[in-house]
Amino acid sequence: QVQLVESGGGLVQTGASLRLSCAASGIFDGYNMGWFRQAPGKEREFVAAISWAVGVTAYSDVVKDRFTIARNNAKTTLYLHMNRLKPEDTAVYYCVANSATGLRSPYRYWGLGAQVTISS
Repeated sequence: QVQLVESGGGLVQTGASLRLSCAASGIFDGYNMGWFRQAPGKEREFVAAISWAVGVTAYSDVVKDRFTIARNNAKTTLYLHMNRLKPEDTAVYYCVANSATGLRSPYRYWGLGAQVTISS
């Protein structure tokens, strides 16, 4: 059974950095994991993803120069390192997982989300 638990959200100022973590269980090398976010009044959007086996990554154009997705060597935790944060990055961030081959494919498993708020 796949379980995903996010942590590390909070309130920071514009330009600050923040790291989100996702404790993952039930994940195997054939899985992809990633992050989506949903801002108030907007649809959920893809942020970044990584193939659990070899670490291939993908990013949305909006974050690719500021965010980095990574996993620990034990492959138990997913991270999202967020730098130069902007007010428009304010959203609930969701950790996701799936056994599909495409990093941008629909994701079946979702965590409960972590709130990230950027003050101007």
